[in-house]
Amino acid sequence: MIVQSFGGSEGVTGSCHLVKVDHMNILIDCGMFQGLDEDKNYEPFGFNPKEIDYLILTHAHIDHCGRIPLLVKQGFRGKIISTRPTYAVARIMLLDAAKVMGEEYKVNYKKALRKGKPEEAKPPLYDEDDVFESMEYFKVLLDYNEKYKLSKNVEVVFRNAGHILGSAYVELTVRENFNTKKIIFSGDLGTDDKLVIKPIDYPKGADVLFIESTYGNRNHRPLDQTIEEFKAAIIESFKDGGNIVIPTFALERAQEILFILRKMYDNGELPKCKIFLDSPLAISATKLFLQFPNQLNGEVLSYLKRGANPFVFPWVYFTESVEASKKINDIESGAIILAGSGMCNGGRIKHHLKHNLWRENSSVIFVGYQAKGTLGRQIVDGAKVVKIYGEEIAVKARIHTINGFSAHADQKVLLKFIKSTKDLQSLFLIHGEPEVMQVFKGKIKEETKLNPHIVKLKEYVYI
Repeated sequence: MIVQSFGGSEGVTGSCHLVKVDHMNILIDCGMFQGLDEDKNYEPFGFNPKEIDYLILTHAHIDHCGRIPLLVKQGFRGKIISTRPTYAVARIMLLDAAKVMGEEYKVNYKKALRKGKPEEAKPPLYDEDDVFESMEYFKVLLDYNEKYKLSKNVEVVFRNAGHILGSAYVELTVRENFNTKKIIFSGDLGTDDKLVIKPIDYPKGADVLFIESTYGNRNHRPLDQTIEEFKAAIIESFKDGGNIVIPTFALERAQEILFILRKMYDNGELPKCKIFLDSPLAISATKLFLQFPNQLNGEVLSYLKRGANPFVFPWVYFTESVEASKKINDIESGAIILAGSGMCNGGRIKHHLKHNLWRENSSVIFVGYQAKGTLGRQIVDGAKVVKIYGEEIAVKARIHTINGFSAHADQKVLLKFIKSTKDLQSLFLIHGEPEVMQVFKGKIKEETKLNPHIVKLKEYVYI
């Protein structure tokens, strides 16, 4: 059995791991490279898509599923295996990705034409038609703990990863030469404390573990403290009037914030206001959560059991159209505006920042990580003036940064996952920045008898 990583090693994004076993080629994820690595999306996969028999998808974040339509365009005709929620989420995420790439290409092409260099504008990796075609290859949809045979000697099962809706870690049971081995690919792991979905289910045992290391060097702030800080920011921000702008990731974070606001409303803690979910993708994702109640935790389920919507209450408005979004900017006070993108580098959030960032009585509450180079990072780092659509905007609004909402496992949970995996013989680190993985490797060696190996890009790993 051989494993090669063509993404998600020596970096966080672009998850793509090829398993060669029992005369089959099995791909674990096929994600898009993001951030500084995004040019890698235009490079060859490193393997022949036509020769892939199965693609097993851990979850539907773009850095794990974003190149599936490209894989199909280049000849993949095998079966895609996922959980049922992952299939539903992947559909809306990939359609949104295709739309964004198409819009960016139009803008970049016009700029390149004006420079006299149209060839500089890179075409989108795929379009919406390619997405629809790729969805036809989702042939096997499984529940958690449901076993499926890939061959006589290879079996797969999904376990709840507690990361996002439908997320799973993959257990492969392989029988070779009268020996049986269990191999786990973690995908992205979640936490013990989840606001909306069920928390992570820890493994009972395995021989080999490939584990993500995104936050292998740190621990998150406790969730209850994070919620209290967020609530205080909401209440404080409304004291002087103005609006509250919350840059929000469409999947998971938007639903978590809506649920906190719902509970504040029920408890009489929320000042009178209008709440706008101004993101077509977030609106679609929110509706999906209600279609999979078996994925939700007990507190959220209690709302559904009494006939209440955990995300929608009388002060909440969904704004899908551009016209409805523009009307929000006529409101000078008393609005909470949730819009994407979460790092403010595109989408409707930029319009809302343009109309509110310069107001001293307004607030911006950041509830997610802001990467270097993004508009959100500039604001968090204390910029006095930022450029939005070419216009200089003064930063006079109150800025709140709330850490602790991460959907990713921190070092403590990752170590717990490793220690829960009984009889572990080999441990491989993937999905992390090199310096973070070195810290995590040292911590693992300190607390266990294991000596983990940091997987390099395209390295042959023999199991």
